[in-house]
Amino acid sequence: MIRQRNGVHSLATTLSMCLNLGLAAILVAQIVGGGRLAATPRAPSQMATLKHFNIRPGMAPRSLRMHADVSASTVKTLRDKTGVGMMQCKKALKESDGDLEKAEEYLRAKGIAGAQKKAGRIAAEGAVVSYIHAGSRLGVLMEVNCETDFVSRGEAFKELAESMAMQVAANPGVEYVSVDDADQEMVARETEIIKGMEDLKSKPENIRDQITAGRVAKLVKEKALLEQAYIMDPTKTVSQALVEAIGKLGENIKIRRFQRFNLGEGIEKKVGDLAKEVEEQTAAMQAEAEAKKTEVEEKVEEKPAEEKPKVAVNAKAVKELRDKTGAGMMDCKKALAASDNDVQAAEEYLRKKGIAGAAKKAGRTAAEGLVVEYIHPGARMGVILELNCETDFVARGEKFNELAQNLAMQVAANPEVEFVSTDEIDPKAKEREFEIEMGREDLANKPENIRAQIVQGRVDKIFKERALLEQDYIMDTSKTVGDAVKEAIASIGENIVVRRFTKFKLGEGIEKKEDNFAEEVAAQMHG
Repeated sequence: MIRQRNGVHSLATTLSMCLNLGLAAILVAQIVGGGRLAATPRAPSQMATLKHFNIRPGMAPRSLRMHADVSASTVKTLRDKTGVGMMQCKKALKESDGDLEKAEEYLRAKGIAGAQKKAGRIAAEGAVVSYIHAGSRLGVLMEVNCETDFVSRGEAFKELAESMAMQVAANPGVEYVSVDDADQEMVARETEIIKGMEDLKSKPENIRDQITAGRVAKLVKEKALLEQAYIMDPTKTVSQALVEAIGKLGENIKIRRFQRFNLGEGIEKKVGDLAKEVEEQTAAMQAEAEAKKTEVEEKVEEKPAEEKPKVAVNAKAVKELRDKTGAGMMDCKKALAASDNDVQAAEEYLRKKGIAGAAKKAGRTAAEGLVVEYIHPGARMGVILELNCETDFVARGEKFNELAQNLAMQVAANPEVEFVSTDEIDPKAKEREFEIEMGREDLANKPENIRAQIVQGRVDKIFKERALLEQDYIMDTSKTVGDAVKEAIASIGENIVVRRFTKFKLGEGIEKKEDNFAEEVAAQMHG
């Protein structure tokens, strides 16, 4: 055993003994016992020996030093900051000599290493989440995937997914998830534009190419979600936050897709001449009055019909009809009088009148409204929808809000729906469907003209099933969604347009890997 004089011994003697005997543990025991290596001047040969063993004079090598005791409170602080397990926190603090900041960096580095191993694993579970900004003028729908529904139900995963949806809303320039998703045609166009810029023309060819590549890369990064500063911690990127979550939760996590709606974007608001508009409306009213006058004069010449006795309208029936339709009291009384107090017949009468009134408003520009969402329980399906009206006054109303929410739910309830109306369907898609139907065997023996009629009917039916406005309204299956919108136009008094919607179904299109469990265990045992 090595003896110590006044706390200092000869480094050369100690190393010589350890090396000769092959007992590196002796040196460890000496240091653990309280000895320090003297920081006295050394001969060149001794300094070379120190350097060889990575030992600095005056202290023991890092690999051989006794780790500082780690207090329970320090471990708890690190756990609260990182969410990592107790033993990992203790190890990180020991490796960092009790320095919290260094320990956090150590865990982040370890998390990154762990995340890289998990990145190749299939993530087909997760959640569809949304974020609607205050005022409902901006909304985001997003799908975030993980490997198991157990993790997807956890609070940590939910918070991460919701913060990512908010991140998209906070970065208006973001268009795709990662730089790999950038449209290559866009990249090529931008490359050509940048190459032709005046400030690069005087540069040598190779330098110009490097500058162009750098500018294009910067532009592509600015549009990628993963490259943005994370709103919850701007010291890291969204990608780094995601990697840390992978290390913390122990599963691969991916932001698969997102959709952002800005209310009224792309709608050209009509700026009209008020005086001219009033003049046109006055002329139209005068023409309508003249037409009615002519109609009355023609009726006078005819033999007067037997006058229909007036019907006493029931006040209870008026209230019931108002509650059902939202129409005004006088309109309800008129409808009931014309329908002999039959509420159902009066409702149909108002619907017809409403449709006629809605048609007049259909040409008016609707650029206000709401962006709304519907997330089905379980967060496996979500919808974002934009409903437009003419004024923000109407958009803030309860009736309009309720209609918007119902329509978002309607999209979720109709899995086949892809378009708002049949007018949006690509004519080429109709032609392809027509050709497919024409080739069906059950029509081979039909005459040509009959076959074409049958096929047209089938094609119309196929595409009606994909159009939102053609579906039975979930709140009243006696009418279509289109009818419900027209009634709302008549009731509210403004043009209302379902502009667009997007629906995400969790994991759709992801091919789930099916492994043989026994083979997987065997592979892990022998790997």
